[in-house]
Amino acid sequence: MIQQPLPSLAVEIICEALKGNNKDFVFASPLDNKPMHRKAMADALRGDKRKGKVRTPGICQLLGLRSFTPHDLRRTAASWARRIGQPMAKIALCLDHRVTTEDGIKLPPVTGKHYVHTEDREVKEKREVLHAWAAELRRIIGEPPVKAVDPKLLLAA
Repeated sequence: MIQQPLPSLAVEIICEALKGNNKDFVFASPLDNKPMHRKAMADALRGDKRKGKVRTPGICQLLGLRSFTPHDLRRTAASWARRIGQPMAKIALCLDHRVTTEDGIKLPPVTGKHYVHTEDREVKEKREVLHAWAAELRRIIGEPPVKAVDPKLLLAA
């Protein structure tokens, strides 16, 4: 299980998605009350290419963008987090990559992989990186920073 804290920008997106949503999932399949298929984002970006034919154009084609994958977005976010000064170890935690050294001491990978899944310190460090990334996204798109949203608001929505 990956425990990922949500920055205020992600909470806002989820709150917006919940408006008028009477389904059990925030981002449900448009066909029924099930979670979206794991390839839904890739299909949305690159088009539905089942059976070798592009049946529907993707967002990239519609906007005239070079094709990219959802994993490219993950790499881009990690690169930008580093560019805005976040430490590599904290970025690795956000990507759910296990840190293999601590204070210069090499740690056995089995400890983090099988025994210690999430520590409060890790969640705090992830939160720092994700809030910094959300602030940078807001700067890029020109929105003023907002105060953190109480996660309990998600439950009330």
